[in-house]
Amino acid sequence: MLTSTEPKSRLLGRGDIDVSFEFFPPKTAAMEETLWRSIRRLEPLRPKYVSVTYGAGGSTRERTHATLARILRETTLKPAAHLTCVSATKEELDELIRDYWDLGVRHIVALRGDPPGGVGERYEPTPGGYVNAADLCAGIQTIAPFEISVACYPEKHPESPNVEADIDMLKAKIDAGATTAITQFFFNNEVFFRYHDRVRAAGIDIPIVPGLIPIHNFKQASSFAIKSGASVPDWLGHRFEGLENDQETRHLVAAAVAAEQVMGLVDQGIAEFHFYTLNRADLVYAICYLLGLRPAKAFAEAKEKAAS
Repeated sequence: MLTSTEPKSRLLGRGDIDVSFEFFPPKTAAMEETLWRSIRRLEPLRPKYVSVTYGAGGSTRERTHATLARILRETTLKPAAHLTCVSATKEELDELIRDYWDLGVRHIVALRGDPPGGVGERYEPTPGGYVNAADLCAGIQTIAPFEISVACYPEKHPESPNVEADIDMLKAKIDAGATTAITQFFFNNEVFFRYHDRVRAAGIDIPIVPGLIPIHNFKQASSFAIKSGASVPDWLGHRFEGLENDQETRHLVAAAVAAEQVMGLVDQGIAEFHFYTLNRADLVYAICYLLGLRPAKAFAEAKEKAAS
């Protein structure tokens, strides 16, 4: 018998939760096959949108464009294009923005981007380029009425002096046209809740969507976290201790950790999530299933027809 104290996560049904997925453009034929297998696996869950990353210095510009074009051409998904300020002039980025609009893209994830030398190097605006993400948002708005998502950082951007300065930058992005903020990934939900409270106290009312990264490889995830300024709780390391050569158990532990995190967020009223998929669908699909998402009937019928 259900009671009023039943956790929200146990009462989930289709329509309660929105999700979006991030992919990166493939470098090889094998990686492309993996990407499209993942896209096909996740498409029936009807995400709000899927985003495609853009490499530092425009290093994946053509591959990003090709991936977006194929998503529009061959799927029912709504793509969002990542765009950074690094190593490109305003004229070059403006041309790309117009190309995206002409292609049919209506959503951009606007980012400053990492320095060409990588995280840890001092960032210097490109001569003649957009200075930062707020400047880029303003430029996008002068070209076409895109929906614009931006990044935010529950543990502050590694280059920000403090959280207050980071929140001021988020305000600047919103003033320039941003409509949604996606967080850097985090592993401790209390970090997100504290940040969310501070953002709301600062008068920011746009959606703050938690970005989550399923842990396929703990060592790799820890490396990502160090570079991005995200903390890794000791308890998380203990969960994966001794599993380096035990892929099957590691996968089960990863699923349990991800389920624990996402259900903890749902129980506190969070209803939208952005998944950094790393072009892999297995854990993300399982988490979404726990969130109450089910394959659309049309996709299920098509799959049954193909199998018959």
